[in-house]
Amino acid sequence: MKRKIQPKSEPVVPADLLEQAKKAISPDRSPERLPKLENCSVCGAETSVVAAGETLCWVCRRLKISAWREIEQQAPMQE
Repeated sequence: MKRKIQPKSEPVVPADLLEQAKKAISPDRSPERLPKLENCSVCGAETSVVAAGETLCWVCRRLKISAWREIEQQAPMQE
């Protein structure tokens, strides 16, 4: 037995409207709008986020935050 050939269905959304929607939600990727990459001040990895004037990659930033939390938890026990 052979299958019946299905007729091509028309797209629900017109192609020009779909392209317009894609352009509206996607950010402009021109070189001027891309974040500038810098090197992490601790490990030297490339990072695009500069928080509070420090150039830290996400790993070093997490290590710093966890060290702060550890110090805060140890301080009350030592007193």
